[in-house]
Amino acid sequence: MNTMGLAGDIIIIVMAAFIGALIAQRLKQPLILGYILAGVMVGPHTGGITVSGTHEIEMLAEIGIALLLFALGLEFSFKELKPVRAIALLGTPIQIFLTILFGFGIGQWFSWPWMESIWFGALISLSSTMVILKTLENKGLIGTLSSRVMIGMLIVQDLAIVPMMIILPQLNNPQSGLPLLGMAAVKAILFLLLMIVVGTRVIPLIMKKIANWNSREMFLLATTAMGLGIGYGTYLFGLSFAFGAFVAGMLLSESDYGYQALSEIIPLRDIFSLLFFTSVGMLFDPFYLMTHFQMIMILVLVVMTGKGLIFSVLSRLFGYGNVIPLATALGLSQIGEFSFVLARTGIRSDSISMDFYSLILTTTVITMVLTPFISGLTAPIYALANRFRKGFPLQTINLPEEGLKEHLVIAGGGRVGKHIADVLKKMGVSFVILELDARRVEQLKSHGFPIIYGDASQPVILEAAQLEKARLLLVTTPVYIISKAIVALAKKIKPAIHIVTRAHSLEQIQEFQEKGVYHIVQPEFEAGLEFTRQALLHLNLPAERIQRFTDEVRHELYRPLYDQNAEYKSIAQLQNASRLFELTWVTLDKESPLSEKSIEHSQIRSRTGVTVAGLLRNGALFANPVPAFVLKADDMVGVLGKPDQLARFRELSQANPQKKSV
Repeated sequence: MNTMGLAGDIIIIVMAAFIGALIAQRLKQPLILGYILAGVMVGPHTGGITVSGTHEIEMLAEIGIALLLFALGLEFSFKELKPVRAIALLGTPIQIFLTILFGFGIGQWFSWPWMESIWFGALISLSSTMVILKTLENKGLIGTLSSRVMIGMLIVQDLAIVPMMIILPQLNNPQSGLPLLGMAAVKAILFLLLMIVVGTRVIPLIMKKIANWNSREMFLLATTAMGLGIGYGTYLFGLSFAFGAFVAGMLLSESDYGYQALSEIIPLRDIFSLLFFTSVGMLFDPFYLMTHFQMIMILVLVVMTGKGLIFSVLSRLFGYGNVIPLATALGLSQIGEFSFVLARTGIRSDSISMDFYSLILTTTVITMVLTPFISGLTAPIYALANRFRKGFPLQTINLPEEGLKEHLVIAGGGRVGKHIADVLKKMGVSFVILELDARRVEQLKSHGFPIIYGDASQPVILEAAQLEKARLLLVTTPVYIISKAIVALAKKIKPAIHIVTRAHSLEQIQEFQEKGVYHIVQPEFEAGLEFTRQALLHLNLPAERIQRFTDEVRHELYRPLYDQNAEYKSIAQLQNASRLFELTWVTLDKESPLSEKSIEHSQIRSRTGVTVAGLLRNGALFANPVPAFVLKADDMVGVLGKPDQLARFRELSQANPQKKSV
């Protein structure tokens, strides 16, 4: 028996949520599933320790909903939608409309009332941002084109919850629903106009004043009061509390303090969101699942299949090919967490029954749990589908008339592939780019690069690239699934071909090593190592010691490559040795002891250890000057050496040590 009332209930929920989150983390699932599990454990349907004040917890959960939408407004940015703006801003509304029609059809098939059928369509039209982000992160796919498409569509879906919460409750009374909806629209417009004035004139002044106090407590309090206060104002105005919180977030995001407000509000949002998702779990009835198991499983299968087909077709209609239609179909086929928010609105407005809510809740949770496993089928299904394809688009652009021979093949014409092509073109090295994205092909074509339009994971494309005559294959795509398929096919066509590819985890590195890949680049590792090297250099540690440390770390990661290939080890050692030396330019003044003396007579090498690599005089560059070259005042001397050697040269070159080198 809980004698502490609401305080005791919150303690029970937080402890249960912690246990549920640990389980979810262990299973590599989003934490919200752990929170829902916690709600099931302490809910009224499972016995044991039970929360007594369920209604009070639900009231607190309303704050969680408001803070969720407040943070969504703070995070919203059109810049994130820019790379995929067509499918995000146009495709997502089409997807939502088609899914609502699809859901309405399912409802009519089950003989549900027409209003519940529409609500069902609206509820299943949303996908889970949290589940998808966690799944993409676990698979190392954040940053790929398919992930950008999915995230862009998810952002617009999340925004769609706001008009849905306003419009759908008006369907309760079809006769007066249209006037009520019109009144709600007028109120929303008036409120937005008022908020634009307040947001551009009042809010920035208030936040600037509070920020100048340098008090994090006051800043957090002001941010929270602004989000919840404006939300409550909209509620008094006759609109949705959550709608006002969302608008407040958008207004604050446009100020100079948007990022700071977001960072301050996130912990508070997460705590109240915990209460919301736990309260959702409290309504989950395991016995309902057992008694309606067949119907729920049918709904899960039909909903995920139908949504998957809608996303796949839309992706193709908006010009996305390759693995993207399959990835979006399998990744976005679940029902999302904002469906819980919308469903709670339906309960409050008596639009849907508790039995219908239980059905939606159970179906949603199951689709969320299944998502990581279904999304993981992308690679094998894509590979299987490619085996049965008969025709592939093949178009050659700017290929040399004499054909390809002793060239480099670049699989992927994205940012990395384009940078490589720029360098190779300047150096006069023969190469060809393989790219399937028609928009990228047009961009590469404008640069005059030799291109083959097609899927590099298909035999006909690699054969067209004359892989058997190539010296090297560079697989630049960040998508592991595609890289793996290209590597496997390339090794079949030419087993001795040297391949350079990229990986995002130790498991991927090991698998590529087993397939005989010549070199594997791990971008995150190399970036982290360079950050570490720069940090140590700024701590004035000896360059030799820093390089020895980075060599040891790199050697440990790439040990199999070093052990298998002595040539690679030698190249790596030369590259690392070059980092020990720096090139510095020093200007000689009229009083310099080196002025009017030859390099040989000055004994620069024997006295300092540096090598004179070049000299700039009156705008003319003298590279690698001979020992008899006479130095003069105002010459800029480029010397190569270690930091301590460069310091000795500066002392030698300047009569007045206080003068600075250029």
